[in-house]
Amino acid sequence: MDYGGRVASSEARGGTKGRVLDAALASFGTAGYDGTSLDDLAAGLGIRKQTILYHFVSKRGLLNAVVDRCAEHLTGALDQVLVGGQKDWERVDALVRAVFRVALEQPVLLGLLREVSRPNSPGAQRLRGHLEPLMARARLWIEAEMAAGRMRRTDAQLLLLSAYSTVVGVATEIEVLRVAGVGPTLRPVVQRRSELLRFLRASLDPVA
Repeated sequence: MDYGGRVASSEARGGTKGRVLDAALASFGTAGYDGTSLDDLAAGLGIRKQTILYHFVSKRGLLNAVVDRCAEHLTGALDQVLVGGQKDWERVDALVRAVFRVALEQPVLLGLLREVSRPNSPGAQRLRGHLEPLMARARLWIEAEMAAGRMRRTDAQLLLLSAYSTVVGVATEIEVLRVAGVGPTLRPVVQRRSELLRFLRASLDPVA
């Protein structure tokens, strides 16, 4: 049994454990950590609460597992770009599109990202542990491109944080629309992706 709540994607795709993770992702992403009830999750899945606790030990363990699963999906998509053959602006464009492609494929993931990005969120440190190495790689690559004159000099760390804030902001916008009674829409995702690409090009393109 994995008491840390880390779940490999191959395990997460099937069986009771995967169903619990899917339901928990939807709940954490909309109701938040405090608003998520293991009793309600169990009832909705037609299983006993003890079954959830057998796999994840606690609600915190379940949140950790959900964060691990989603971070693995997100970092996997970005890692494919970072090890790919794109260069200069092409790689920046590919990175942004990879992030938003994940968001388009799994809109509820944005809600989880918003929830665990809050400073006092129980999942904040867990998410940070996943993202910091990837952000460091992206920062070093951008700084190397700047040093080579292929990108305009700017604060790479601040630029990456601005990009991350934009992604989290999309999740907030979608939630506001949901609360206002507006049906599910991916328009904010597409719109913010275009805006972020324009911002990054203006910030990094030496001839922009």
